[in-house]
Amino acid sequence: MYLVTILGNLLIILAVTSDSHLHTPMYFFLSILSLVDMGFISTTVPKMIVNIHTHSTVISYVSCLSQMSIFTLFGCMDGTLLTVMAYDRFLAICQPLQYPVIMNPHLCCFLLLVSFFISILDSQMHNWIVIQLPCFKDVEISNFFCDPSLLLKLACSDTSTNNIVMYFVGAVYGGTQVSGIFFSYTRILSSVLRVPSSGGRYKAFSTCSSHLAGVCLFYGTGLGVYFSSAVLHSPRKDAVASVLYTVVTPMLNPFIYSLRNRDIKRAMKRFLSKII
Repeated sequence: MYLVTILGNLLIILAVTSDSHLHTPMYFFLSILSLVDMGFISTTVPKMIVNIHTHSTVISYVSCLSQMSIFTLFGCMDGTLLTVMAYDRFLAICQPLQYPVIMNPHLCCFLLLVSFFISILDSQMHNWIVIQLPCFKDVEISNFFCDPSLLLKLACSDTSTNNIVMYFVGAVYGGTQVSGIFFSYTRILSSVLRVPSSGGRYKAFSTCSSHLAGVCLFYGTGLGVYFSSAVLHSPRKDAVASVLYTVVTPMLNPFIYSLRNRDIKRAMKRFLSKII
């Protein structure tokens, strides 16, 4: 699954960069999303593979904090890029004449930098919350990677304040993303419904179908992880939900964005034919 994820996302990046027809804002953000997905899965799975082969489940405190920080960074980047891509589709469908002027290369780079700095801020906020914990009552983490919510459960001291701060930051950050995506797609839907022909409506909405599927997959599995840890209190079910979120989602993204996109499939065929 790890190799499929890396090769699939790498193929999308190479196809976009090698085809001049795909040098547009939509495919620029798609290639960045593929790069982020590669980093997202590489933060947790290689360590798990090493643990399986060496029959060792040990991780140092510094490595645990580093893994948690980098994992949160890439997870936040994933959500932020999905929001930016929804805004890009909103401009392309609702304001097609002004789209080339608004979504210029400078704005694309600016949105990418803003996404990166916001993700760093959120990542370091979670890191700071965990660093405040004086000690841990149990050194065994019931998952295959260091998750902030699981580390808070192992703290010796009262973590009610830490939990409030962490969930407040997560709610503000996630709520902003979901609100942006919801706003973009409500405007897109209202614009598409005003198109007189059914063929025009299908063509307009087909450009958003793969992105909408990616949004549902990312946030669906993410909410499943948080709800399962909060309601079920089962380490095994928590681990299964985490695998769906951290491994399955990055693996399926290349298939979602390539199988339903003719431009990507053509670019991949051209790229592979050049190599062969």
